[in-house]
Amino acid sequence: MATTALTTENFDEVTGKDGIVLVDFWAGWCGPCLRFAPTYERSSEKHPDITFGKVDTEDQQELAAKFGISSIPTIMAVRDGVLVFSQPGALPESALESLIDQVEKLDMDEVRAKLAEHAHTK
Repeated sequence: MATTALTTENFDEVTGKDGIVLVDFWAGWCGPCLRFAPTYERSSEKHPDITFGKVDTEDQQELAAKFGISSIPTIMAVRDGVLVFSQPGALPESALESLIDQVEKLDMDEVRAKLAEHAHTK
């Protein structure tokens, strides 16, 4: 499975559906981003049921600003339309696989309940 280029036009549509979407915020001039790319690509081939998106922060500055991306690469995980993970830094392959495993095991009813609870306490 190849990665999907995410833009301001398709981001909400791609990340808003059921399932898991991983998002890699990157740039062509970023050495760590370029070194992480093959790892991300290999994981996309191992997990055809997951959407692996890439946001070129140079081309999609508005999208990077929307998520407050100040360090790249930044990896985000969205499950069933809910942002469940966001962290700057390239992940080793084992850590990326662990992240995928953890996101797959999330109880989304519990996550939504916690989000609702948090929203009421503000």
